[in-house]
Amino acid sequence: MNPLSSVRRVLSGSRSGTGPGASAVESPASLVGPAASPPNPPDRDELQSRLTPLQYVVTQEAGTERPFTGEYWNNHADGVYRCVVCHEPLFDAATKFYSGTGWPSFSDVAQGGTVDTRTDRSHFMTRTEVRCRNCGAHLGHLFPDGPRPTGMRYCINSAALDFERRAAE
Repeated sequence: MNPLSSVRRVLSGSRSGTGPGASAVESPASLVGPAASPPNPPDRDELQSRLTPLQYVVTQEAGTERPFTGEYWNNHADGVYRCVVCHEPLFDAATKFYSGTGWPSFSDVAQGGTVDTRTDRSHFMTRTEVRCRNCGAHLGHLFPDGPRPTGMRYCINSAALDFERRAAE
């Protein structure tokens, strides 16, 4: 069996891969927004060999990991969260906060211009999808219910991130 198919079924909670709620992978037709290509799109074959099946489904097929299962949802170390695909810095640990959602949550990006957003109308709701500006990897979603001063909550899949611990001074 294809490992990506197994991950898709686990993410959706479906054994057969059909039926209500069977797909945790969002349809490209449900995403609205700029269709600009990222400057450094990844090679599909290289990614499938380098990423875990979960990382591939999340970043390349807009999947979502189950809450409270990701590696970084409860990480409190100081450092930088990078895109698992292209290693661009995305979020700083200083902006990470506990949201109670089960996914890493950040109030802001590490530096301006590291992520793109677009409207996502999948799953019978409208949300704002967050993608890496450099490679186009799906990261998660943005909600307007975060802490001050931004009021934003970047709800990001751990599978889309690598963490680089900051060196002690």
